[in-house]
Amino acid sequence: MTFLQLLYEFFKTGLFSIGGGLATLPFLYEMSAKHPDWFTTADIADMIAISESTPGAIGINMSTYAGYKVAGIPGGVLASFALALPSVIIILIIARFLARFRQSKLVEGAFYGLRPASIAMISAAGLNVAKIALVNLDALTSGAGLGAFFIWKALILAVLIFIGLRKLKWSPILFIGLSALVGIVFKF
Repeated sequence: MTFLQLLYEFFKTGLFSIGGGLATLPFLYEMSAKHPDWFTTADIADMIAISESTPGAIGINMSTYAGYKVAGIPGGVLASFALALPSVIIILIIARFLARFRQSKLVEGAFYGLRPASIAMISAAGLNVAKIALVNLDALTSGAGLGAFFIWKALILAVLIFIGLRKLKWSPILFIGLSALVGIVFKF
């Protein structure tokens, strides 16, 4: 039964996660809530970190990681296959018909509407990741004050990397390596 659930959940995710790998995050959070024995929201943060720092598409990497957590190697393979399958099917259909319908107002309108939807899904996922990695929500309820709300070392590292990526134009690989090294040294 678990394999059928994995197939269904990741096929659905692959079918509706328009906008790339980060657009799979809302579906992973939904899976975590629906199947709490599969993985937690903290596990999703680990999935993101590992998926971002390994070669390949982030969505496929995250599905492999999630499937592996649920059902070992067969689960990882199945989740990756299920996530990619809708894209393969859709691309084959589109490739067959796009030349004929490329100038269609309907197709043009659909693409126009999908762009902001993709941005919204990626932005929502990014905010969820920031919430997990940069803030301590328990500090609000415990009355510890605003200073305890932020995870300062992580926030400073994120700001420095953001500035570095924008200003220095270094390879993201270098920043991933430096971040891992900083995390090891400071034991985030």
